[in-house]
Amino acid sequence: MLLMLLVFGTAAGVFGKLPTFEELESPQTFLASEVYSSDGQVLGKYYVQNRSQIQYKDISPYVVNGLVATEDARFYDHSGIDLRSLFRVFIETLLLHHSSSGGGSTLTQQLAKMLFPRQTNMGKIKLAFRKFKEWVIAAKLERQYSKEELITMYLNRFDFINNAVGIQSAARIYFNTSPDSLKIEQAAVLVGMEKNPALFNPVRHKALSFERRNVVLNQMMRYNYISQHKYDSLKKIPVALHFRPENPDEGLASYFREYLRDNFMRKWCETHPKPDGSHYDIYKDGLKIYTTIDSRMQQYGEQAVEENCKTLQPCFFKEIKNRKNAPYDFRLTKSQIEDLINESERRSDRYRLLKEEGISDKEISKNFNTPAPMTLFTWRNSRHSLDTTMTPMDSIRYSKSFLQCGFVSIDPHTGYIKAWVGGIDHRYFKYDHVMEGKRQVGSTFKPFIYTLAVQNGYSPCYKMPNVPITINYDNQSWTPKNADKDDDGKIMTLKYALALSVDRIAAALTQDFTPQAVIKIVRHMGITEPIDAVPSICLGTPEISVSDMVGAYCTYANKGIWIEPTFVTRIEDKNGRVLEQFTPKTDEAMSPQDAYVMLNMMEAVVDYGTGVRLRYKYKFPSTLSIAGKTGTTQNNSDGWFIGITPDLVSGCWSGFEDRAIHFENMEYGQGASEALPVWAYYMQKVCADHSINLYQGDFQKPDKPVTIELNCDKYDKQNPSY
Repeated sequence: MLLMLLVFGTAAGVFGKLPTFEELESPQTFLASEVYSSDGQVLGKYYVQNRSQIQYKDISPYVVNGLVATEDARFYDHSGIDLRSLFRVFIETLLLHHSSSGGGSTLTQQLAKMLFPRQTNMGKIKLAFRKFKEWVIAAKLERQYSKEELITMYLNRFDFINNAVGIQSAARIYFNTSPDSLKIEQAAVLVGMEKNPALFNPVRHKALSFERRNVVLNQMMRYNYISQHKYDSLKKIPVALHFRPENPDEGLASYFREYLRDNFMRKWCETHPKPDGSHYDIYKDGLKIYTTIDSRMQQYGEQAVEENCKTLQPCFFKEIKNRKNAPYDFRLTKSQIEDLINESERRSDRYRLLKEEGISDKEISKNFNTPAPMTLFTWRNSRHSLDTTMTPMDSIRYSKSFLQCGFVSIDPHTGYIKAWVGGIDHRYFKYDHVMEGKRQVGSTFKPFIYTLAVQNGYSPCYKMPNVPITINYDNQSWTPKNADKDDDGKIMTLKYALALSVDRIAAALTQDFTPQAVIKIVRHMGITEPIDAVPSICLGTPEISVSDMVGAYCTYANKGIWIEPTFVTRIEDKNGRVLEQFTPKTDEAMSPQDAYVMLNMMEAVVDYGTGVRLRYKYKFPSTLSIAGKTGTTQNNSDGWFIGITPDLVSGCWSGFEDRAIHFENMEYGQGASEALPVWAYYMQKVCADHSINLYQGDFQKPDKPVTIELNCDKYDKQNPSY
């Protein structure tokens, strides 16, 4: 009678407030926001707790049966409180003093404890009243939800540790699978963790996990979920994990995910309130962010960057072995190098943290020059990790010695970014070279100048003399020189001049059409960075991001229509309600004819110009139309290649963090060596993957007849000027 009075008093709120109906209807749960690729893969999550909600139908019956058999065999028969279990606990624990008698909590009571956690360090009396509250909450939950819903809520909330909150995260992290695909023995391992996830952690305590798993399997046999024969065979199988802990710095598209989190989604959440007026939180609200990234193409892009950088890095180390001021240019003074190093020191996390602790500059300098254990980047092993002891100052020099890369691949017809590789390893090099990095673009800028010529009716067969030209501007004079003197003095077509990247011809065209006109056309092609209206822009002095450059080149493959590079298609809330859909901006930059003529000109770059190794070394067939342009800046500080195929435009920048660090010779330092191979390795993999179904034919001609002559034999007969 006393027990009943206590329970009724608890239900009436005599001993403290109970959850309201609304709180039971929608208990507070922090859900991870998930980032999806265009082919349905989860690229990553943003979370306080790595929890994702799934439905009952998406959970393996092995998990459900194992959980019920082990934790609450009469789950389907009670209404939240198992009186038989409570009576057993009372007799065996309190009267017979059997400490191994087990607990009497049902799954619903355990769920109540998870949904409305207990306070820490509760006394025995408070704990007893808390138990009564959990009974009442459990009974209310049973009235509010079906048994299937209760099981689902329990499995969605349980913390399997190692950043695996909920069965979906646990299945992926421990076994690299989905909850509906768990095998019996895998499900039993996870169910076994319910008793004590730290003690029965299969990563740290495999033997204990093995024993606990077999207890679960035995319970499943006991309650007829599996046969004796099945149990006898399963209990011998060792615990086999495919452990993949989630780390935001690891996994596919780490640079993209960080830009999406820190730039795009942060701004989006600040400007998009929820119905209650508060702002969305990507760490708690379970948003679903659908991106344009293709997980297959992303993987190929990352592999291509690694393959080329890993190949070139030993060449650079060999080159600087005996170089004065290594890894910096030998022409720099000691003072200039110290300035660069000190600037990097002040930008480092170590410096920032020491400053926040109030450490003096003198002590910080001492810290940076004192050897300390650290982990640095290396290409020597698959982990890319080198444990060593080094002064932080020396580690700066070491890290700056690594060749960096930014690569992006875009569908020119939709603007959708399919692959985004911002660097060689996000754990060690945080700076994103796709969107944030802006470097001089070299000769990849020249097609914009030739576009003006085409827009003014020039044929690719139009001829110009490759002779010195002096340009006067702002009381200055400038006489550009060609990097290659073999064709000096010759008469050449525009097509040939672009293919061989002849500086004098580009300078002459810029003088004819003015730098202001060049800037106007690049603005229509989506490039927004500041550009000085000076003649030298024809050599690629502007500093532009990889994303903007590749987006501009997409205009040629999209019949003259620039389309904004886009990486998010829609955002949904945790219930699947679409919060926003995204449509890229467009701008008609040139006519379809002019775009097609420019493609024809840039095909010569690949067929016999600076990009010819795509044909002879990387064996791309002539049946695949490829247009493109290489770029190399002064002192080989930046290497570029942007390649265009009918349905995919991809581009790469390669260089070192500081422009004062670079290859000395053109063999390795030019864009055709630093950047073009990345495009080649990537496209070889994309073309070979038939599931991607990339079109590998010719560029589509404009709907209207092309009035600019592309056949140079015909053009010469019509225009016998040279």
